[in-house]
Amino acid sequence: MVQQQLKAPYKKWKHMVAVMCLNLTYRKQVKEILPKLFKQYPNPVAFIRGRQKTQEKLLKPLGMWKVRTKRLRNMSIDFLTWDGNEASDLHGIGKYGSDSYQIFFKNNIPPNVKDKELRKYIDNITG
Repeated sequence: MVQQQLKAPYKKWKHMVAVMCLNLTYRKQVKEILPKLFKQYPNPVAFIRGRQKTQEKLLKPLGMWKVRTKRLRNMSIDFLTWDGNEASDLHGIGKYGSDSYQIFFKNNIPPNVKDKELRKYIDNITG
């Protein structure tokens, strides 16, 4: 899973960026974009300070690049003051992102996980 390939520092922020990028696109595309994105913007402050047009160009292969860029910028701003409890408190993070955060950072399997890739992962770790 993309979430397992993320490295510190700022692993939680990178996780949120990844789940937002995975929305309505293919994992293969996201795996190609994320290393480039994190090389240029290694943390939320760098992303916020970055040029929106440059970010849009980087995210264009994923589709909806203007919307994604705006949401990622807003989420990054929220992240700076986020308490780390509920992922859904961050701009643009929905059920998938919240479930993923619970699994990978809180070591908790939430009830009613709908995403098929998260379900496979859960089935794999729980036997």
